[in-house]
Order: sequence, then structure tokens, then C-alpha cells
Amino acid sequence: MEKILKVSDLINEDFIIDIKSDNKKDALNELLEVICKNSRITDRKIFSKEIFKREELMSTGIGYQIAIPHARHSSVQDFVMAIGRKCEGLEYESIDDKPVKIIFMIGASDKQDKDYIRLLSRLVLRLKNKEFVDKILTAENPAEIYQLIKTQR
Repeated sequence: MEKILKVSDLINEDFIIDIKSDNKKDALNELLEVICKNSRITDRKIFSKEIFKREELMSTGIGYQIAIPHARHSSVQDFVMAIGRKCEGLEYESIDDKPVKIIFMIGASDKQDKDYIRLLSRLVLRLKNKEFVDKILTAENPAEIYQLIKTQR
């Protein structure tokens, strides 16, 4: 029986921030600053490069005011995640041309392809729930966002 990966298992409130930057590049760098504190990322420089390389291929702004920048690489030992919120929104070149307000940054090992795809699709499915997204945007602080994610089924 395979273990079901839950977003709440991959995050804690130390990895949830309110983004101060007002452009995509700086916002991604702010999140990289946070996610790279995780010891599962063995080479910060390479992981950062991979995140930006993925973004050049195609914007990870999936619409619904959400972006999911992600990278799989051998410099990541196991899943890592950081969440950034920018209530005013950021210009992000999203597929729906709307500003992004929530960014889920994900890293995974280059050997985790099936679980990685499963995690991304589970996350996208959850984030299509407008009520859930609205609760994240109106949460008082990262601790409250973390509680929301933990209780989300």
C-alpha cells in the first residue's frame, strides 16, 4: 500500500511567509530563501537555478491567482515546500493573465517522479476550491494558514 503524500506533511509554519516583494523574480527569491533552510536541499544554488529554469520553460502561474514553481533535482533529497502569500497580487505571467496571490514552491528528488506528479495534481485540485483559497488569503498569519492546510481534506 503506497503512502499518500499530504501537503500538511511537507510544510510547517516556518515555511509560510507573507511576500514583501512586488515582482515575480524577487518573490521567488524570497521563497527560495525560506525553502533552502530545509536540510533536504543540499545545494541551494543549483536548486534556485532549477526553479528559474522551470519558470523560463513556461510560467508556473496556473490561474486562480496561484503559482506552483517547482523543480526535481538530485540536489533535493526528499519533498520540500514553502508557501508565500501576497494579498495584493503579483504580476506573474499566469495562464489566465491575472495576478498571483499565493505561491506554493515545491522541490523533490529527481527520483520521485510518480509521487511528484501525484502531489502536484492533488495540490492543484485543492487549490481549485475557491473557498479554501479565500481562507488562505484572509488568514491572520502563517500559523493560521498552516492550520487551514492541516485541516483541509
